[in-house]
Amino acid sequence: MSITAHQVVTLHYVLSDVLSDKSEQVLDDSRARNKPLEYLHGHDNIVPGLERALAGLKAGDEVTVMLLPEEAYGLRNEGLVQEVSRGSFGNADLTPGSRFQTEGEAGPQIVTVVSVAGDRVTVDTNHPLAGRTLSYQVKILEQREATRAELAKGHPLPPGTEHAKVEDRKVL
Repeated sequence: MSITAHQVVTLHYVLSDVLSDKSEQVLDDSRARNKPLEYLHGHDNIVPGLERALAGLKAGDEVTVMLLPEEAYGLRNEGLVQEVSRGSFGNADLTPGSRFQTEGEAGPQIVTVVSVAGDRVTVDTNHPLAGRTLSYQVKILEQREATRAELAKGHPLPPGTEHAKVEDRKVL
């Protein structure tokens, strides 16, 4: 059976940044961490271009997907680089490259410290992978119908929780 909306998909992936010389730098490897990704297809749990590329595949399939920034984390927006007061960070140790999670207008977002000058901190609220061309090497491990609770929450739930009983799961 092919991957369609409302299915929980389990996969391993290698995420790479495609550099200007067309070489690739590995950013993340779920196999190395022995932690496959589980997501709910059709519910915006992963980047749009990858979700489109996985539609129609099935357990056992392997694919390499190259995504332009527009299909992944978007283009960089220099308007999202701004100065804020040092007090916004409490007593946190601030150095360029430090990252913090904050609440943004659309939910949690990562803020990267660009520079610190006295009481002023320049931060970048672009996604850390914005503006990058990415490559995903993917192997589909399993797919199953989502439970009613997972559909209501919009993401997979851990097996055995009161909202996602093992008996309510059907592996495809």
